[in-house]
Amino acid sequence: MSRLVWGSLGVLLGAVGLGVYWSRDGFDPESIRGATVVITGCSTGIGEEMAYQYARLGAKILITARRENRLKEVVAKAMSLGAQEAHYVAGDMGKAEDCERTIQTAREKFGRLDYLVLNHVGSSLGSVSKLAENLKFWEDNPDMDFFVDFLNVNLISYVRLASLALPLLKEGGGHIVVMSSFGGRIPTMYFSYGNTVKFALDGFFSCLRAELKKADRNVSVTIAMLGLVHTPNVEAVMKVSIQKREEKTGDEAALAMAAPLDQTAQAVIRGGATRAREIYYPFYSWPISNIRRLPAFLEDYLVLNVLAP
Repeated sequence: MSRLVWGSLGVLLGAVGLGVYWSRDGFDPESIRGATVVITGCSTGIGEEMAYQYARLGAKILITARRENRLKEVVAKAMSLGAQEAHYVAGDMGKAEDCERTIQTAREKFGRLDYLVLNHVGSSLGSVSKLAENLKFWEDNPDMDFFVDFLNVNLISYVRLASLALPLLKEGGGHIVVMSSFGGRIPTMYFSYGNTVKFALDGFFSCLRAELKKADRNVSVTIAMLGLVHTPNVEAVMKVSIQKREEKTGDEAALAMAAPLDQTAQAVIRGGATRAREIYYPFYSWPISNIRRLPAFLEDYLVLNVLAP
């Protein structure tokens, strides 16, 4: 049986399992109605879809991205889907002043903050083509300028936004939702810069969760350990990767079994609302995230042979 068939079967079984889990997780859709939500990185992909899912549940949303024209379109659609309010901040989350402006706008528009969803990803030095260009062994392309910029946009800004939002979140027992991946738990080749960010996000926000609990702050921290999700950016990077490599890879099969965008967004929203510590979606992200618990020789085999792009 081909990898594609196995992958499709796995996604189907995962969806069934998720349905069983959702029936028991205690999620109340009405808890989202009227909730105030800040979501970063909403011009496309998971962020855009989460804006629509929150809108359908009657939330008040504030979204961010660099492209103002796309933000206007997303806001308009969110309102048509049922959002009580929809606002946007066009800016670069790699800039401290834009992070500050985002949280200040939330304070001015809502007066409180129930959910901070940290989702943006990218680089100030380039877009998808730049990310695909860096899919190499680190020793073959030690681009420090790109590395530092990537850390700033995808790690430092997450910490900055959470720090700025904490006073608002503490007032109403809010939620921080951090979009990560199983790349924050295991090493994967060609993605050293991305894995570094995800490992660091897991470390910082796990520490923050512990400190908030110790200080008896009613603010939850949920980390979403996602697998491959079928977003426009993922599709573009995978296609570039396929074109660049002469040898046959599993990229095409992997893309075919990527998780649906809407189901992924729903899983994250439910996990955040029920104050879950971690979200694993689709189903295979949990066993992959725990590969490092295996003996070293098994971990090495899986990382070098099974999970290799």
